[in-house]
Amino acid sequence: MLSSRIAWNAWWLRSGAVGGNDQRYNSKTRDILDPFPFPAPTDAQAARIRELAESLDAHRKSRRAEHADLTMTNMYNVLEKLRAGTPLSAKDKKTHEQGLCSTLLKLHDDLDEAVFAAYGWPTTLSDEELLERLVALNAERAEEESRGLIRYLRPDYQAPTEPTQLAMDTEDEDQPEIPAAPKPQTDRPDWPAGLVARIALVQSALKTTPTPTTPESLARTFKNAKTDQVAEILRP
Repeated sequence: MLSSRIAWNAWWLRSGAVGGNDQRYNSKTRDILDPFPFPAPTDAQAARIRELAESLDAHRKSRRAEHADLTMTNMYNVLEKLRAGTPLSAKDKKTHEQGLCSTLLKLHDDLDEAVFAAYGWPTTLSDEELLERLVALNAERAEEESRGLIRYLRPDYQAPTEPTQLAMDTEDEDQPEIPAAPKPQTDRPDWPAGLVARIALVQSALKTTPTPTTPESLARTFKNAKTDQVAEILRP
């Protein structure tokens, strides 16, 4: 999923989290990765995405295993030239031959098509339109989670299991139940470093604010947020 155009071009690169050759996911970029809203695919759609992703990974590994001087950077530079219709240099042609970059491009195109289908979105959307939809979907996910609906990516590992409670006979079954202690309020969320994550957080907060608010009041609901930063997001 994270190798698709929706995740990479529309969300990741436009967040400003990466630059130069440091275009990779890591623990330092969680503010951008954590709010990324994954789709809710059918079993068939998930299987198709998994199949294509595994084929993509296997293709890259096999080509690099056969050619020690072949790098991922060179392969993807050629892929972008193929996508743009840019003429290839002699060095590019060597990379194209070693990396079978046309096959690499086809795998990515097929993966993008499968991911778009999982979201139920047309493939003709621009990156700007995709970003708008992703931010809106992030707010929907946050609203769902506030109602207790959490779409786990790996439910077998992530979803909490409820402990089994054995029924016990008591002498007086008519006694009223003792109310559970109220749950403590959660701390204010941290103010993210990335713009995309900030937009998603502000949009989510606005959905749960029953009355009109100001940038100053909204900024106080986040840790380390500045009023001018919130005002910039709210500005039409």
